Amino acid sequence: MNKSKSLYWKLSAYFFFFFFTWSASYSLFSIWLDQEIHLSGADTGIIFSVNAIFALCMQPLYGYISDKIGLKKNILFFISLLLVFVGPFYIYVYGPLLQYNVFAGAIVGGLYLGTGFLAGIGAIESYIEKIGRKYGFEYGKSRMWGSLGWAAATFFAGQLFNINPTINFWLASISAVILVAIILSVKIEMTNDELERADSVTLKDVGQLFLLKDFWFLMVYVVGVTCIYSVYDQQFPIYYSSLFPNEAIGNQVFGYLNSFQVFLEAGMMFLAPFVVNKLGAKNSLILAGFLMAFRIIGSGLVGGPIGISSMKLIHALELPIMLIAIFKYLAANFDTRLSSVLYLVGFQFASQVGASILSPIAGKMYDMVGFRQSYILMGLVVLCFTILSIFTLLNSNKNKKSKNKIDLLQKVV
Repeated sequence: MNKSKSLYWKLSAYFFFFFFTWSASYSLFSIWLDQEIHLSGADTGIIFSVNAIFALCMQPLYGYISDKIGLKKNILFFISLLLVFVGPFYIYVYGPLLQYNVFAGAIVGGLYLGTGFLAGIGAIESYIEKIGRKYGFEYGKSRMWGSLGWAAATFFAGQLFNINPTINFWLASISAVILVAIILSVKIEMTNDELERADSVTLKDVGQLFLLKDFWFLMVYVVGVTCIYSVYDQQFPIYYSSLFPNEAIGNQVFGYLNSFQVFLEAGMMFLAPFVVNKLGAKNSLILAGFLMAFRIIGSGLVGGPIGISSMKLIHALELPIMLIAIFKYLAANFDTRLSSVLYLVGFQFASQVGASILSPIAGKMYDMVGFRQSYILMGLVVLCFTILSIFTLLNSNKNKKSKNKIDLLQKVV
């Protein structure tokens, strides 16, 4: 097996077990907070907000370090080792602390989950995308295995939760042990040119990004569109399980639905590069925004488990297109030396800023007006920002102009 294929399969396996670990411990997170910890919608919103704040604190740090060390795997090893303790953390630290004091638990949980999962995923995705560019394999085809890992865990998560939620947490830790073994086996060679490019990255280069209006327009899209879907997803399992005769059935069916959705997402992740290459990065981002608006508004309009399940499955179309498009948009329009910073700050960080602001608001809305009315309002916000982005995001024929602006800024500074 040649180097490219070997790395593709190892990093695909890494994606699989990272998402398996994440899904086993987090896919039913809001249900765990509701049914096991007995928190209100507002308290749950605060916890998601604190998680987002810690994630956004880590994302710029991960981004800068990732670009500074180039293709070295230090960050992935750190994240993998940290997640080995995810099971004991939930069972012996996080749960008891939340029951004792919500704010203290939220801070400790935000630090751990923000560092390990919510910011960690961005560092992992940007690293593997770099390796894909170097060794000639599509990021989307590798990321597909992450979706399969999430689906594999969620397929059993609902049933296992009904038996004992701690089973899912222990499975997550076992999966993380495999993560450590995989990343230890990965060997990446860096050329002198790659070492020099990585070493040339400075904080001044990062600062130059914030002088570009095109960078700010991208962040407006991220805050107004992509962060809404994460806020929508946060307490969706609670609403979904409430549509069934009892919570146990709802939990189990949601596990099946989430698993089926992510299997579809994996298939779309394989096809998404072809769609994005055909439509272009900007048009693909706009398409993902319209799909998201339709899904969220539709969730507030339809009734019953079948209707809401149909809306949820649209996620399997929009997310792969958005993820592939955002990487291609960044590579086409900005300095590739800063690819990790661009993704973690321009996409992940901006999304978490929006989520940290909107999560408590959404939690209050759920308590005051209900889920369906809240979804309609959230979907309308996404629709408005998507329409705005038609006029603000860069077309492909503007790519050269944008790159010239970056080069000029670098010369001036």
